[in-house]
Formats: sequence, structure tokens, C-alpha cells
Amino acid sequence: MKFLQLEIMLTNEIIQQRLTEKFGEQLTGWMEPYGMLTFTAAKEINLKVLQFLHDDEEMKFTFLTDLQAVHYPDQKGAELAVVYHLHNWTDNVRIRFKVFTDINQPDVFSATALYQSANFMERETYDFFGVNFVGHPNLIRILNVDEMDYFPLRKEYPLEDQTRIDKDDEMFGRG
Repeated sequence: MKFLQLEIMLTNEIIQQRLTEKFGEQLTGWMEPYGMLTFTAAKEINLKVLQFLHDDEEMKFTFLTDLQAVHYPDQKGAELAVVYHLHNWTDNVRIRFKVFTDINQPDVFSATALYQSANFMERETYDFFGVNFVGHPNLIRILNVDEMDYFPLRKEYPLEDQTRIDKDDEMFGRG
């Protein structure tokens, strides 16, 4: 007698349920913008969450699609967000995972031990935002010159030079 084996497709509800069973209230900010499950965790457990998503038999998020940062200058104590995009090739599911850190101590554990692709992505994120990936094997600038003493994608400078006199504000709808 043969038994029909039903395969259950991995859904956002199942992923959220499994993550909540494992991490409980440590995961917050559950959303589904454009159908992509998105959540937030404390930066201290980023590797635990990534390890679970990578190694769990049901989750199987074995591909790091992207890793980058976002600067939120008005969020005191959580100005920098590191955003991970993960992909489960088996079920063709993508998720987004965020951790926030203080801009004055932007330390986040490196994911290079789990995902080789994190190496250059973390270097680029360090280069442009100044996130210090603790445990990274070679955290140096990758695109900018070594002599730079600032991080160009932080929103710390005005978008334009306020002292310029060669512009007519009426041309830009400000007059």
C-alpha cells in the first residue's frame, strides 16, 4: 500500500510561527510589505536567528540574497539598520530580517561564517555606513579610498551646499 505524501509549502504564516516558537517575544515588527515577510530582532541575536533560518530542516534559508544598511538619523539609539534578504531555494520563499544598532557603537555580528556571500556585502556596508561587523575576516573598505574618515551614505550632511549663489531657487520650485 502506497501512502500519498503531502508536501506542505512554506508560507509566511508557517515561517512566523516557527520563528515565534523558537525566539518568542525577541522578534518584533512583523509585516508583509508586498508579500515579503519582514521582522526585527535585537542585534545581539542576529546570528542565532540567521543560524536557525539557515540550518532548520523546514526553513532552509541557505542563500543570502542581499545585506545592506539604512541610516535613520531621527531614531536615537537605533540609527543604523542592517537588513538581510534571505532566500529559500526549495520553496522559492524570500524574507527580510532587520537589526538596529546605535550609530555610536555600530557593532553587529558578522554572518560570514554562515554565508560566504556576506563577506563583500558586509565590507560594502562597513565602507558606506560604518557598521562594524564583529568577527569579519577582513573588514576593510572595498569601494572607497582607505583615507576616508567618514561614511558617505549616512545622512549626516545636507544634500546641497546652502552657500551656493549660482542657483535660482525659483528654478527648483522653492521661490
